[in-house]
Amino acid sequence: MADPALLALADGTVFEGVSIGRAGIRTGEVVFNTALTGYQEILTDPSYYGQLVVLTTPHVGNVGTNAADCESAAPATAGLIMRNASPVASSWRSEITLARFLEIRGIVAIAEVDTRKLTRHLRDRGAQNGCILAGPDALQDHERAIREARGVPAMAGCDLSENVSVAEQAPWVEGSSFPGEARALDKRSRGNGLHVVVYDFGVKRNILRLLVETGCRVTTVPASTRVEQLVDSLRPDGVLFSNGPGDPEAMTDAIAQAQAWLDRRVPFFGICLGHQLLALASGARTRKMKFGHHGANHPVLELATGRVWITSQNHGFAVDETDLPANLVPTHRSLFDGSLQGIERMDVPALGFQGHPEASPGPHDAAGLFDRFLRLMQAHTAQRSRNMDSGAFRAET
Repeated sequence: MADPALLALADGTVFEGVSIGRAGIRTGEVVFNTALTGYQEILTDPSYYGQLVVLTTPHVGNVGTNAADCESAAPATAGLIMRNASPVASSWRSEITLARFLEIRGIVAIAEVDTRKLTRHLRDRGAQNGCILAGPDALQDHERAIREARGVPAMAGCDLSENVSVAEQAPWVEGSSFPGEARALDKRSRGNGLHVVVYDFGVKRNILRLLVETGCRVTTVPASTRVEQLVDSLRPDGVLFSNGPGDPEAMTDAIAQAQAWLDRRVPFFGICLGHQLLALASGARTRKMKFGHHGANHPVLELATGRVWITSQNHGFAVDETDLPANLVPTHRSLFDGSLQGIERMDVPALGFQGHPEASPGPHDAAGLFDRFLRLMQAHTAQRSRNMDSGAFRAET
């Protein structure tokens, strides 16, 4: 028989349930995710570092887990909250059950929670800190769990990049294992070995895979890497700032590095947190959202065409559009709440997108942004070649 478990929120609200993962205690900001699929990708998405994730889909675990669907090597979420945990897995891709996955990865999780009531509570009052307590005596410790929840530091002001970034520079060569994802990219636009340096603030593996699918050569570097260490040694054709956890305004060093790359006019692509860092480096501001966007069903308007994309989202901060600097233009906007979803620089080759164009889980509507980044790099390298040829001609004459 499963051990009992409870979830306590900082406002004193308590939900009782049963333990499905590792016994123990975990604290963090409680957020809800509305995706119908992809629980394993959510568990291993580094953007969820320090958060307790509520899954609104009522039945979780029915397709098991497998090594290929992990978005990072280590578990990312602080804990998992769900309604019904399937006791069996039925999928040809399944390797171990969700319960076993949680045990092996050391993730504390609670099932049999009224997630509809919990989600309404968070939606009405906003995301707040919480505590999952799982074990034989969990139900006797309501007051302790509430104290633990109230002792969690606020997400605002936290730079968490060092907790999830790679330790050293390394190449990435793995492409997508799913033909549908590769087909979502424009096969007329090929990277032909263009070199992309990815700043890892908690990058999802599928971002790296889709860059490889475009034909690019990919190198990941730690979040703290300085431009001077790379500009001559790697000579990148483009730079990507990845997704990741934490408050972007607290990441002053990352903002400075983004500014340095923009000053060098190297094509720049920011995804999620990287989009926010691009905005801050360009003179904009960010703000903490009430409960953020977490799910795979978020409609986003592409302003230039009027097309609506269904996108995957995972962020608790957003770029403030009220006083956007003149060098930035909005390119995409959320149809849920009107928040800014995409930007482009007018003076340098740089774009950012708040959602996740690599999906995983989610639809592939926004995958074409990788091709947009590719075309920026192609134009940049062509111009660089023309400048070199012109310089050689002047030198000869």
